[in-house]
Amino acid sequence: MDLKLAGKVALITGGSRGIGLRTARLFAEEGCHLGICGRNKADVETAAAELRAKGVHVAAVLADVTVPAEAAAFVERCVLELGRIDILVNNVGGSVGGLTLMETTDADWQQTFGFNTFQIVRMTRLVVPHLRRQGGGAIVNLASISGWHPQLSGTPQYGAAKSAVIFMTERLALELVHDNIRVNTVSPGSITWEGGDWDSYRQANPDAYATYVREGFPMGRLGAPEEVAEVIVFLASPRARWINGRHIPVDGLEQPVPAPNYKPW
Repeated sequence: MDLKLAGKVALITGGSRGIGLRTARLFAEEGCHLGICGRNKADVETAAAELRAKGVHVAAVLADVTVPAEAAAFVERCVLELGRIDILVNNVGGSVGGLTLMETTDADWQQTFGFNTFQIVRMTRLVVPHLRRQGGGAIVNLASISGWHPQLSGTPQYGAAKSAVIFMTERLALELVHDNIRVNTVSPGSITWEGGDWDSYRQANPDAYATYVREGFPMGRLGAPEEVAEVIVFLASPRARWINGRHIPVDGLEQPVPAPNYKPW
């Protein structure tokens, strides 16, 4: 299926690794030009070289979008190099602090909301004027299964921040609908790839991992990042023009069975 993305420009925060990089690859294969950022110079440069080899233009920026000045510089650089913005994928996230309320501080909660919620607010404010100039566009926010399954949230602050993303998406969709800007959320379940957090956990705790998969995954495995990326790219495309303000879980029917001693941050 032609997703009608050729010639468009997509910005992906955290697009140099993990789900973000897989999403960038699929956009590139559809002929979509890309703006990506990351905090590791080597990762950003390697990702940019790979994506350019697919025949698209890539603006690759070393930036931390949780820092306001760096987020603004990322957007400005992408517009300067690519000329426009049609799509924003807010992919960055994370958590700090302990596993329980009493083990966390106010600063832990504030920083976790900064990683997952405030940076989406900031990036959306920065990009919306550019989408309006194009006559519309699409925004896809990454939340998590943790946003509605308390038993699956690594930490209370992370789950609360992701729940806020899910709510905020529908509110922003209503606010921006008359600008022809769609806003949707994708919520991954447990996703694994070579060198990722779940892969490290599997190697360090093979028996616990096997039990976790057996009890928590009716489909018999964790998800792959490409399976999340495919949903993101479809939602961002004109083919999904009648999907707006929605929350799409990509979790393989994952059940609320927490993994023992798993803390991926």
